[in-house]
Amino acid sequence: MDLVLELKPPLAWAPKRSSAEAAPKGDSAKPALADTIRAVAEGDRDAFSQLYAAYVRMVHAILLGRVPRRDVDDLVQEVFLSAYVRLRELRDPAAFGGWLATIARNRATDYFRQTREQVELPEEIPGGEAIADETMAVLDVIRKLPEAYRETLLMRLVEGMTGAEIAARSGLTPASVRVNLHRGMKLLREKLAPWSDNGRAAVRVDHE
Repeated sequence: MDLVLELKPPLAWAPKRSSAEAAPKGDSAKPALADTIRAVAEGDRDAFSQLYAAYVRMVHAILLGRVPRRDVDDLVQEVFLSAYVRLRELRDPAAFGGWLATIARNRATDYFRQTREQVELPEEIPGGEAIADETMAVLDVIRKLPEAYRETLLMRLVEGMTGAEIAARSGLTPASVRVNLHRGMKLLREKLAPWSDNGRAAVRVDHE
């Protein structure tokens, strides 16, 4: 099943997909991941770049579902810096994706704790790339979905990750990813129904 979120205009601000981000296949990827993490822990910057390329879309999606869009990119960098500094705390390399996702979620929580007493800025401030009101409205709907659905949908619809990639990066089972996408898409379509009726936004589900 291929899920496609059609917006007018499209989410042009989503990061572009890199060929270095292909999902690993089967158990053969686990030793490679362990080797990469071990190299990073020993100070190999090229290995760290590989980890960044492989997991940046997952981290971006998690943060996008929680914090203002204007701050997402900076927080992505902070999450990876924190992971780099704390990498020796990771005992099981196979758990890296879930461990990194937890760091991202905690950073989002810290973001709101730190900014609670600061002057609140508008969600979208002048100077950045213009985003259509309907695009932001759809994102707002996704942000209000349950966490499991929200993160999985953003990885799929905004970051362009396949189901296999989501499972490989997040540590979820393929079955869980399929369930989250199916249920999340159903909720999203229901909440966007008024928009679709007015021709302002459309969600299409294609079956292979």
